[in-house]
Amino acid sequence: MRLKIIASFAFCIVALNAVAQEQNQIAFSLEEAIDYALKNNTNIINKEYEKEIAETQVGETLSQGLPQVNASANLNYNFEPQKSLLDLSTFDPSVPEGTEQPVSFQQKYDGNISVSLSQLIFDGSFFVGLEASRTFKELSTKEHIKTQIDVTEAVSKAYYNVLVTRERLQLLEVNLSRIDTLLDETQIMYENGFAEKIDVNRLKVQYNNLNVQVKNTRQLLEVSEDMLLFQMGMPVNNTIELTDKLEEVTFEPVDDAAFNYSQRIEYSQLQTNLALTNLDMKNNKVKYMPTLYANANYGYNTQTGESSQWFKSDRWLNYGLIGATLSVPIFDGFLKSNKIQKNKLQIKQIERSFDQLENSIDLEIRQAKVNMDNSIEDMAAQKENMELAEEIYSVTKIKYQEGVGSNLEVVEADADYKEAQTNYYNALFNALIAKVELEKAYGKLLDNN
Repeated sequence: MRLKIIASFAFCIVALNAVAQEQNQIAFSLEEAIDYALKNNTNIINKEYEKEIAETQVGETLSQGLPQVNASANLNYNFEPQKSLLDLSTFDPSVPEGTEQPVSFQQKYDGNISVSLSQLIFDGSFFVGLEASRTFKELSTKEHIKTQIDVTEAVSKAYYNVLVTRERLQLLEVNLSRIDTLLDETQIMYENGFAEKIDVNRLKVQYNNLNVQVKNTRQLLEVSEDMLLFQMGMPVNNTIELTDKLEEVTFEPVDDAAFNYSQRIEYSQLQTNLALTNLDMKNNKVKYMPTLYANANYGYNTQTGESSQWFKSDRWLNYGLIGATLSVPIFDGFLKSNKIQKNKLQIKQIERSFDQLENSIDLEIRQAKVNMDNSIEDMAAQKENMELAEEIYSVTKIKYQEGVGSNLEVVEADADYKEAQTNYYNALFNALIAKVELEKAYGKLLDNN
């Protein structure tokens, strides 16, 4: 009975572990992986917060043009009242001139309650600042898009890296099984006197090296999967299944005629920076204009020599005022003039940067196209080499098994075949990376997903 209970308990644990693993294992296509990353990557989330911060800055600037209302109240106990020196001869001619006596006009207790209102009527910097805050919000949005593009690039490369590494591992495992079978056959041939000890040793060396390579590739695959999960913003303890297949990836050319520099987010960011600099110069110019504010104040105050009379209503006297404040700038030591000159130089600098950025984009596109073309050609050549190496290995192995070939030829053919496989998968990965970089160069990386 106890054994049955233990067996049932163990079965439940295994079942729960299986369910937990299945829950943590999620299948993603490349497009789904990118969509997940665009919602969960930490860098993108932080950029979204920066967008929201920029939106609050617009409201912050707008609030400066709305009425400002403040209320204040204070009660004071003047334990040492302020005094003034009075010349007593002013009030009594019989007193020698210059005879002074300290006199206080302040009572021990006083209070004040007031409400003040201030309203901006005209300030050029306010309207320019409001426009600048909206432009800054636009820049923040473009920085968010730039981060999305960077994350899309990183996820795409990590996804392709996992695909290539998995297929490479599968092929290595097939090679290991093939060498293991050949080693067993050669060992039997050696035991029956049809092969030499050196033949067995050569294959044993091949087997050991390939076994180490399989283990290293498994660890590399784990690291690659963790990197993909990290780029996606997913916990690395999850297990991810990739639904895309390498044979489904297409390498389509990009239409040069449809390209415009504004498709690159860096170009758009530079345009916004130019707009902000122009607004800064505009702001410095409008500071030569006067500012006008309307204000109003209404309140009550009191003074008394006895604290018991502090809160008697007949001792609180009301007062009020309505006015306007006009401020006219006259001379600031050429501060605004120097700021405007600086803005003009900054604008020239940014305008010059457009030419450099356009040249940089042209160079990046050309390099990406060359890398793409070379990678595709190299991939096709390495694939053909791999197929030829496989055929050579198969023929060499058959000749050896039939006794008309040597073991050394088999070992060399196997080494050439594995080298051809490695070269092919390196070329395939390079082509995939070139595809991603070409799409980014044309500003289509985010659009394609």
